[in-house]
Amino acid sequence: MKNNTSTVDSAMSTNTIPLDEKDLAILRLLQNNARITVKEVAEQIHLSTTPVHERIKRLESSGVIKQYATLIDGTKVKKGLMVICYVSLNQHSKKTGGQFIKLINELPEVVECYSISGEFDFMLKIVTEDMNSYYHFHVNKLSQAENIGQVQSVFIMGVVKQTHVMV
Repeated sequence: MKNNTSTVDSAMSTNTIPLDEKDLAILRLLQNNARITVKEVAEQIHLSTTPVHERIKRLESSGVIKQYATLIDGTKVKKGLMVICYVSLNQHSKKTGGQFIKLINELPEVVECYSISGEFDFMLKIVTEDMNSYYHFHVNKLSQAENIGQVQSVFIMGVVKQTHVMV
């Protein structure tokens, strides 16, 4: 969103945390399997369990590890339609941007939201059961929001690559 960097998640911050090869190895293992035990990590990176545990706690407390999550196949839980929705706002103030962000955080259909540059202000990733439920979401929730300028929906035909691995 234009002129509204204060409402953007702190993940956009430039405060980097120094990581050594052991930290990166721990992160790789946790990204591949968040349920891996400290003992298993220690064995794979050739450290004892205490320093591995301390490193994981440091990575968590410093915000490098934001959370642990379970990835779900949406088609198996009646969330088979994925939509990328581009949204522009009519006004670009801190107040109006904050109101939009508050609304988006209250909508369970929106699983990701990015503040972007260009013609649109936000890119939303939305999951719903089917086209009818997306239509209901679009007409009765998203389009009812104040200050919505333009909305463009792109329907995901198939997933070519989807990962959460960053390091």
